[in-house]
Amino acid sequence: MQRRLRLLAVIGGLCVSTLAAQADAQKYPTRPVKIMVGFSAGGPVDVVARIIADRLGNKLGQPFVVENRAGANGMIAAEGVAHAEADGYTMLACNSSTITLNKTLFKDIRYNPQADFAPLTTVVSAPLVLVVNPEIPKTADIRTVADLVAAAKAKPGELAYGSGGNGNLAHLAMELLGQRAGIKMIHVPYRGGAASEVGILAQEVLAVFDPLSAVPLVRDGKLRALAVSSVERLSSLPDVPTVAEAGYPGFDLSFWVGFFMPKATPVPILEMLHREIIAAANDPVLRERLETQGVVSVLSPAEYAAKITKETKELAEVVAAANIKSD
Repeated sequence: MQRRLRLLAVIGGLCVSTLAAQADAQKYPTRPVKIMVGFSAGGPVDVVARIIADRLGNKLGQPFVVENRAGANGMIAAEGVAHAEADGYTMLACNSSTITLNKTLFKDIRYNPQADFAPLTTVVSAPLVLVVNPEIPKTADIRTVADLVAAAKAKPGELAYGSGGNGNLAHLAMELLGQRAGIKMIHVPYRGGAASEVGILAQEVLAVFDPLSAVPLVRDGKLRALAVSSVERLSSLPDVPTVAEAGYPGFDLSFWVGFFMPKATPVPILEMLHREIIAAANDPVLRERLETQGVVSVLSPAEYAAKITKETKELAEVVAAANIKSD
């Protein structure tokens, strides 16, 4: 009898807690919500965060304020959110590297990407475009991924490719391709993706996994696209195959921007924020603005968590195999 009474008391307490959380969610938000961004104003993460913040603020009746805490590849902002009170008033907007790469690359990371955050959804995904410079004699006849692989196999360890730095997603994409294809090329790290793009235009390197800024250069004939890194083709480059279509099934690496809350945030608040962010991403006017930063791509929290698990494992294997060290 006493056990039954204790059990009923526990159940009653849980019911009261659940009802209280639901009641808080119905009133939420009652004060401004902070969105932490680990990168400078004007970059892709910041732009996406501000578009979503404006929509959430207008819809939910309280300001969603973007706060930039740049540094350490997003780790400063992520740590702040990981250790914030899980009351729904602190949100993280970040890129894929902050969640899937930092734990592998940095020893002094002070947050656990999968244990400390509740994923809401991705908003945009920006694939990389594998390009060569058609003006370089060594790449003038390279028109496919198979051509590039053949050239690298003919001169192992002699052909150079560029990236935005050690551990940069473009670096890992080329290393992953190299591991799948059994080729080895020389890595030339630049200080950012824009600098690596300048490098290939200046004929300093032969190939680059470039961001979407490469698309106009491809259309103008200044660069030649061999493949895109996503699982689907780009609508802006419909004739360019994916790396998977080019012979490497399962290849799927993209730079994405998404949102997270502290892990223990009440479920009703998580559900509300997920629903409102999805609605924002699907709004035709906002969608057009978001598409300046990549392909609009939204996921359920479960799909998002699965994506993070898959990418974290895959990238850790690439880093280990290539013995990549952070800059």
